[in-house]
Amino acid sequence: MRPFLLLLSSLLLAGCASNAPNDLNGTWINQAAIDAALQHDSLREALLAYGPNLEWQIDTARQRALFSNGFEQAEGQLSRQAEGTYSVQFYGDFEEQLQLQRGELVQRAGDTWPEQRFTRADHSVRAPAGSLFEQTLYRAYLGGTWLIEEGLGQGGLVLFQADGSLQGLPGAERYALCLAGDCAAMSGEYDSLWLQLGELGQSWLFEREGGQLRIYQALNRAAIDEMPDYHKGPLHWRLKRR
Repeated sequence: MRPFLLLLSSLLLAGCASNAPNDLNGTWINQAAIDAALQHDSLREALLAYGPNLEWQIDTARQRALFSNGFEQAEGQLSRQAEGTYSVQFYGDFEEQLQLQRGELVQRAGDTWPEQRFTRADHSVRAPAGSLFEQTLYRAYLGGTWLIEEGLGQGGLVLFQADGSLQGLPGAERYALCLAGDCAAMSGEYDSLWLQLGELGQSWLFEREGGQLRIYQALNRAAIDEMPDYHKGPLHWRLKRR
């Protein structure tokens, strides 16, 4: 009995240590960008204001740090500089400075972007880089039940799941919000999402205003040999959150 109690105590202490406020290990997400998108509705503006990085994954034992910006990811060598301060060295002499402040992971301001703050993800399972931010955003931004008030399937209910699956929207079974990269460049000032059924999919533009979601056809004004330049076309669906 005594060895079991000792083992149990060790496990409890290890668990407490792993959740210590000065522990850098784990996944950290850009909750500020999600909160801004919820408050102001525009996902594009929130990501521009609080990005570009959306998630960090830290492993101090392996001296590894990886970030994702929604389009690409990079892994660097982690080294401790001072109490609570770390350097991440990337290929090509690119470097980031990280620091723990009051339970937040702070990415110090650099030459190309301002200071960013990250919140520890409430998740113990390893996941692909960027996926925990994406799931948290999807759950908060589009989660719940939506009623199709206008468009194909009017009167039906739509569910946007955190894993990118979609139920109830005619002609689509998967979706993805545009976070960065080519899709952002192609949609300009608009928010965009990808809707897919089987192997076929296409880009759409959308506007979210609280409990209203309007999805528009994306009209391409670019020439055939140019990168697509999407502009808002006819309204295709109008959804209301129930």
